[in-house]
Amino acid sequence: MMKFGDNILKYRDEFFEDLGKLLSLESVDGAKPEECDRALEFILSRARDFGLEAERVTGQSGHVQLGSGGKLCGVLSHLDVVPAGNNWSVNPFALTEQNGRLYGRGIADDKGAALVNLYCLRALKDSGVEGKNTVRAIYGTSEETGMEDMEGYFKAQPLPDLAFTPDSEYGICYAEKGILHIEISTPCNEAKVLSQFHSGKAVNAVPDLAYVMLDSSSYDEQRLMRFADAGEGSFEFNYTIDGLMIISRGKAAHACEPEKGFNAAAALIDLITHAYDVEDIGALCLFIDYALNTETNGRSLGIKMSDAVSGSLTVNLGIVHIEGETAKAEIDIRYPVTVNGDYVIRQFMTVAERSGINAKVTHHERPLYVEKDSELIRLLSEAYESVTGEKADIYSTGGGTYARKLGGRGVAFGPNFKGDEINMHNADESVDKENFIRHMQICLEAIYRLYTE
Repeated sequence: MMKFGDNILKYRDEFFEDLGKLLSLESVDGAKPEECDRALEFILSRARDFGLEAERVTGQSGHVQLGSGGKLCGVLSHLDVVPAGNNWSVNPFALTEQNGRLYGRGIADDKGAALVNLYCLRALKDSGVEGKNTVRAIYGTSEETGMEDMEGYFKAQPLPDLAFTPDSEYGICYAEKGILHIEISTPCNEAKVLSQFHSGKAVNAVPDLAYVMLDSSSYDEQRLMRFADAGEGSFEFNYTIDGLMIISRGKAAHACEPEKGFNAAAALIDLITHAYDVEDIGALCLFIDYALNTETNGRSLGIKMSDAVSGSLTVNLGIVHIEGETAKAEIDIRYPVTVNGDYVIRQFMTVAERSGINAKVTHHERPLYVEKDSELIRLLSEAYESVTGEKADIYSTGGGTYARKLGGRGVAFGPNFKGDEINMHNADESVDKENFIRHMQICLEAIYRLYTE
């Protein structure tokens, strides 16, 4: 029996042609704002080509609309991506198909799903189905850097009555941990031996590369090499005119699952703190080694905790920047949904203050929690089951999606399938092509039900 979601399949060739164009845009928010702008304009322009209403709402957001009455239903996605990083085997800003997989930065997070949303509205319009409700595909371009796009959008536009964002995994994510970004620094860089330390481009990713410059003696170098051989990590020693450069290589991962990566910055700080005193490398490195070390659970900070709904708190050292008079780092903390985030902040500040470290919260997203028996979860569950023949798993995540901007009226739903190694925020981000096509069908089925029920 044909499901409505199957209607998307007739657009496959045109869809993948558009996807290649969208992935070619290097839409890294902050670094390439003009490319973010082009990505949003691409979507709105294609929507108009399809005969759909399209509106630019703010500099960082817009929507495509079908229908005009009933409930306002939303499907939210983002067109910005994290930087490409290192170690790709294909061009990160192109659509590449190899061995049944689709590669490209944003294919899984979240450009692939963003374009699917547009094609779902096209399929609904072309089918001539009469809808009871209004559906909006809502787009932003700063999800990876704090979601100011949706804050601006919802100042200008109403919140949907029901919504989902395909920016996680199947089945349905009803709870999202709280997210804290904290910047730590010292008033100046007082280190005598360490002149530079650089690692990370995004606080919400585990850095896969770090390097330090040291004005060191041959005795120090021998000690460092002994520690490097004895410890975890992959280190490279280079002698330059400015001193000894040590490069640390790790494995990137999303900050919501830092244990799946290997933090190059944390490993390098662990190495140099074994060999030097605080006056040699500075108080910031010493604090990171003492309070974070290579842990991802917050134990040394006194914030190790978990709950039955969303699991354990995680900590990620995302960015370290020491050069000249500047010494600062940025940390990403995901805390369980039943925990008061203010307690986590107070505890962190107490530990930092004790060590003479300045700390400030640069971003705080409170947790999301939607009741499992809500109308929205029922509708999405039925859409998923009708396409797959399986019950949808109802789960929680440490990830942060636009769902938390929806005041309890939205959840994350798809597009990725458990067990598919998509390498989110890592090199060779990719999806299984058959899974991706299955998501297209599920997404259209869900939007069809939002539009007609």
